[in-house]
Amino acid sequence: MPNIILASKSKVRKEILDNHNVLCSVEVSNVDELPIKESLLKEGASPEIISKNLAELKANKVSQKINNSLVLGADSVIDLTGELISKPESRDDALKILKKLNGKKHSLISSVCISKNGSMVWNYTDKAYLTMKHFSENELIEYLGKISDEKLYSYNVYQIEGEGKKLFSNIDGDENTIMGLPIKKIKEYLDLQK
Repeated sequence: MPNIILASKSKVRKEILDNHNVLCSVEVSNVDELPIKESLLKEGASPEIISKNLAELKANKVSQKINNSLVLGADSVIDLTGELISKPESRDDALKILKKLNGKKHSLISSVCISKNGSMVWNYTDKAYLTMKHFSENELIEYLGKISDEKLYSYNVYQIEGEGKKLFSNIDGDENTIMGLPIKKIKEYLDLQK
């Protein structure tokens, strides 16, 4: 399996790659996501299209600087009946997001893109469906109190491999997809590159 470069500062994504014996170095893309999301939303893009575009943009940006290397970009968003929900900017924001998802079913979309020499060579998008139990506001505040800032801002509000599992009555999908990296498909692609 070839070495890759991860165009993300996400410790979780790096951990998933490490746990699956995918050798990688990290080169953060520093893509400013907000104006891109706003522009795509104005054009009527779906959450899935936004996730795909951001993953590709991150991979392409880093792969333009590093010749002949495979660069992996990734992006995850929440789709609540067509409404795009991004990761929280503050604890108040996190509480608002949890209140929106409270008692409802939503999908989490994780897109990955592999680029080489500034162009996409492969991409994949996976979805997981999660149904959140109904909680009181105090219960949601209590839940957020158990999560460190670092984890809160990098895990899309809920940590599925930790405390977050308790939030849901039903989870239909791959746990790695929910954590931001559909690793099985990435490994399948990389195995073909040997």
